[in-house]
Amino acid sequence: MLVKNNIDIEKMRIPGLVHQTLAGPRDGMKDFEVWMQTIAPGQGTPMHKHDCEEVVVVFRGSGIVRLENRESKFGPDSTLVIERNVVHQIVNSGETDMFAIGVLGMAPADVRHPDDRPLPLPWDQK
Repeated sequence: MLVKNNIDIEKMRIPGLVHQTLAGPRDGMKDFEVWMQTIAPGQGTPMHKHDCEEVVVVFRGSGIVRLENRESKFGPDSTLVIERNVVHQIVNSGETDMFAIGVLGMAPADVRHPDDRPLPLPWDQK
């Protein structure tokens, strides 16, 4: 068993997004990863996909999740369930930071552009 203080976990950034891998391959995880992210107003994740299911629990903020050819709005206290290989993007459409926890069903998570090219992220743990 491993107990970590989230304050001590390295924060990594892409424009408009702060990321922490709460549990992943560096912690011995082989089947899933847990991510914590804060997305600034008007910002979002890149359009991407991965060959695993993803669940995102939104604690604060509101936004739009784009799934291939459709969009769904969500608010705080929402759970987004994203099927494997679905191209998606999560955008903060509100006026305050969005705070969410994501669980991805693979470790390390293989994140890809919509056209299937690898999408390198600063928190890749391969």
